[in-house]
Amino acid sequence: MATPDLKSSELKLDLDKLYLEEVFTDRRIGTIRRLTPVAKDGKPDASRAILYVGETQIMTPAGSIPIGFEIAAGSLEEAAEKFGPSAKEAIDRTVRELQELRRQASSSIVVPQGPLSGGGGGGKIQLP
Repeated sequence: MATPDLKSSELKLDLDKLYLEEVFTDRRIGTIRRLTPVAKDGKPDASRAILYVGETQIMTPAGSIPIGFEIAAGSLEEAAEKFGPSAKEAIDRTVRELQELRRQASSSIVVPQGPLSGGGGGGKIQLP
């Protein structure tokens, strides 16, 4: 989902990019959202493709993390068949990103704050 321009005085939906959203779930592993494009009047817009989006979650020591991912499919049945492999790919990507964030946080360098005046003792440690 795109980030809206928060500088504008009002937030508006793009009437040319509306979707009817339906949610399907097995109440165990996750959900599939079918996004059917619609025109301004709510009638189906056949000029745009139906989208399928999968959602699941993973548990971490900090709690659950929601995982969302697009599923390249032409039908609900195909989206359900591709759910597992698509979810695994999204989970693997998320785990790699979390590991990279952890690596960056652990490799932060402690930098002493500028030179001290007066030759007194003790410096201040500053974390970046």
